[in-house]
Amino acid sequence: MASFDPPSTLKPAQVAAAMIEHGVSKHRTRGDVIFFKAVAAGVMLSFGGLLSEIVSGGSGGSTRRIPASSNSSEEPSSPIVLQGQELLTSNMMIYPMACIKGAVPWWGLAYNWIIVTFGNLCGSLFFASVLTKYTGIISTPPYNAYAVTFAMHKASEPEWHQIFLRGIGCNWLVCVAVWQGAGARDTVSKIVALWVPIMIFVTCGYDHVVANMFSVPLGILFGADLTVAEYIRKSLIAAYLGNIVGALLVALPALYFYGADHPAGALRAAEAGEGPGSDRSSNEGEKKRADVYEVS
Repeated sequence: MASFDPPSTLKPAQVAAAMIEHGVSKHRTRGDVIFFKAVAAGVMLSFGGLLSEIVSGGSGGSTRRIPASSNSSEEPSSPIVLQGQELLTSNMMIYPMACIKGAVPWWGLAYNWIIVTFGNLCGSLFFASVLTKYTGIISTPPYNAYAVTFAMHKASEPEWHQIFLRGIGCNWLVCVAVWQGAGARDTVSKIVALWVPIMIFVTCGYDHVVANMFSVPLGILFGADLTVAEYIRKSLIAAYLGNIVGALLVALPALYFYGADHPAGALRAAEAGEGPGSDRSSNEGEKKRADVYEVS
């Protein structure tokens, strides 16, 4: 009897189901675990930010002709996904999908976003201060001057609405990357699927709220004419809200197109934490779905 290998890519409806179930998994994870995963994600993304500062800062006049080079590197997106860390921008898509389907309560969205926001911020600030500023890696010209210039470019020069709109474009592409990565079954395919949309948003110079948590405070540490209050008011809030809108532009159509028949009732049982003995058939079904729709 002929045997067929499973397809290398999940169908869109399967990816939508995977996102919803991933939201359930996140909701059932302890808060301290979520926080430290978020810290790790902030550090990992900052590695890419530091690479961008070094490459762009040392490129001289060439970076003036290529605005894309002045954004955070896309490389850490693959380790964040493959290691199962917590990044705010992807949770902005996953959690609304799970909440709308009734798989997790709405208070869980706020709970997760608050924890992950502060975790990403702690990781980014730790990396900016301890592993970048105090190590002296970019404390000499032209790198320190570029860190200041870049911070001003991201948080001072644009208008509030421009940062907001850039945030929409950023997370629209980031969530497309996460969606594609979830649909890929093997590691190489996941990396490629993640890389292309992230490369586009980096090239376009859009605003990623977590990436800016590293680059803007770093510029302030090096003496940028920018206060913390100005950064929060103009950059953090605008990019945060824009990233939410961008995530919803992926999440809501996905639910409309592919999520109508998803068994949310079974997921409510999972959110309630029912044990293996409570309903054998239901739990076996959920285990099969988890095997098929596993998301890194």
